[in-house]
Amino acid sequence: MGTVSSPATREVRPTDQPPEGATDPGARPVLSFAAKRRGKPPVHFADLATSERRDLLTSLGVPAFRSDQLARHYFMHDTADTTVMSDLPKNLHSTVSEKVLPSLVTPVLRQTADGGTTLKDLWRLYDGAQVESVLMRYPQRTTLCISSQAGCGMACPFCATGQMGLTRNLSAAEILEQVRLARKACTNGDLAGGPTRLSNVVFMGMGEPLANWKALKQTLYTLVSEPPEGFGMSARGITVSTVGLVPGIGKLADLGLPVTLAVSLHAPDDGLRDELIPINSRWKVGELLDAARSYFVHTGRRVSIEYALIKDMNDQPWRAQLLADELNARGKGWAHVNPIPLNPTPGTIWTASTKSAQNLFIQTLRDSGIRTTLRDTRGADIDGACGQLATAWEERKVKLKSSSIVDGEEVQE
Repeated sequence: MGTVSSPATREVRPTDQPPEGATDPGARPVLSFAAKRRGKPPVHFADLATSERRDLLTSLGVPAFRSDQLARHYFMHDTADTTVMSDLPKNLHSTVSEKVLPSLVTPVLRQTADGGTTLKDLWRLYDGAQVESVLMRYPQRTTLCISSQAGCGMACPFCATGQMGLTRNLSAAEILEQVRLARKACTNGDLAGGPTRLSNVVFMGMGEPLANWKALKQTLYTLVSEPPEGFGMSARGITVSTVGLVPGIGKLADLGLPVTLAVSLHAPDDGLRDELIPINSRWKVGELLDAARSYFVHTGRRVSIEYALIKDMNDQPWRAQLLADELNARGKGWAHVNPIPLNPTPGTIWTASTKSAQNLFIQTLRDSGIRTTLRDTRGADIDGACGQLATAWEERKVKLKSSSIVDGEEVQE
């Protein structure tokens, strides 16, 4: 007796509607590596290596030994406020504040979700550009998701940030300031549950980290350097995500830091991924997975394969099997798949898979020996996806769910 096949479902394609947020019905994603704004933020203490910090101070007439004092305040006590630095003479406060520790990141708005265990911040940079970060408390860890660019040039059609285009790269200090401010929020008990310690940092916010290589490299070294040279975080608690810049994966491996690589794959076949992830036109799925496997061999760190499940687009069992086959063809145990339930977007093609489709996709992977863990999503009750909060704020359509910070002031709904 033959098997009875289920009726074929219509396959949704990314080209079935314009990219997220597009106003022109004929709009198509366009890759961009050129920033709209080319101005650079002021030089900041956190941008510099130890010797460069001392050189900056001496050029301002400040004794070089003050560099170690400032480093302890910044990297150990998470403060850039000279008025609370009791070991810094008052006559140096103004110079240090303006020339050494300039304000780079200013709070615009904070949204709270998940009973206060998730905080999403919108920040304004020195030139008015805006970025987002998300601080999340879990039972065993506290994780910060940070931005590496204002906007993004990767043009993924389902991503609000991708449709902004690339405004500019962030400096290392602008990235590190997101970390410092999150550490301070943890210490101050801003998250529900009281004070905690920031243990994990993921480069999964706005922007493509590997497209901002120089700043990413400096940031990673500063994150893991022991205090007072840096924040002294464990490299194993840091994750760098990419949509598939293959040369950048090689550079990351060559750093010799055991950070986790996360590949935003979202489709195992070039036919779909070409439309879903435009950079796939340059580096195909096979090349990307080869580079990811090489990263594992080079660092010993299992690679995370991120896969946003989109209803009737990429959630078919045959695609789960193809993904498993592609991973197993390159060896066993080197990759861990993280299916991600897409935040539902009513009225568009970008909506979450059904529970049954999600469960079948996951089971297909597991049956093929692929370690698979459904991602615990956060911020579903706020503007959770990258770029949504910045877009809503610009359009003045933000709906606050709880007490928030607006332009630096506490307000209530």
